[in-house]
Amino acid sequence: MNCNNGLSVLNREIVECTLCPRLIRHCQEVAVMKRRAYRDWDYWGKPVPSFGDPKARMLILGLAPGAHGSNRTGRMFTGDRSGDFLYRSLHRAGFANQAECVDSKDGLELRDAWITASAHCAPPDNKPVPGEIRQCRPYFERELKLLKDLRVVVVLGKIAMDTYLGLLKDQGVIQRLSDYTFGHSVLYRNLRPALLCSYHPSQQNTSTGKLTQTMLDELFLRARSIIQSEPGHAARRR
Repeated sequence: MNCNNGLSVLNREIVECTLCPRLIRHCQEVAVMKRRAYRDWDYWGKPVPSFGDPKARMLILGLAPGAHGSNRTGRMFTGDRSGDFLYRSLHRAGFANQAECVDSKDGLELRDAWITASAHCAPPDNKPVPGEIRQCRPYFERELKLLKDLRVVVVLGKIAMDTYLGLLKDQGVIQRLSDYTFGHSVLYRNLRPALLCSYHPSQQNTSTGKLTQTMLDELFLRARSIIQSEPGHAARRR
């Protein structure tokens, strides 16, 4: 099975997943109750699949879909302020064909980037519990195996970093999680692919100025630079 087919099969399995009853119930309840501003929407209301370029050299790992964002639109980081910040920066760094992220049919395409999440269902209070993240981890592990061209993994937030490093530790790639400290724009080049950390573009972070649009722009430009510095870059797709 080639990468495209493998990722398509994986995404179908994600959408059909019912392993976490609490999350499935929440997704469905939100889809029925809705938010007043979206009362005319037909909410997605189920696990949100990953999104992007199967030949991506950059993987972005977030936390979980937003209740009235991705859980409404059915596409990662689409339909809320977090996505507005993220896709503007991806567009400016050349990873997206446009900055707009209104719904799943708005024409947005990712170039050289793939977006996934630690948990694929919208959790209550935006907080999946550790057991729910563990249930989702096999999907993420399969993604990493299928995305054979990765040069950099960008983690959005401390939970995403812990998800990724926990997998590497279980695989024997690293020995101690304590060797890796989270911070915005902290880079670990000793890992392959390289690990680049970012604050999550949540409304809490962006409204307080902890994460600005400029900071996120610069981070994805740095990710682009990491890709371009890898051996063999000149022979690649671009």
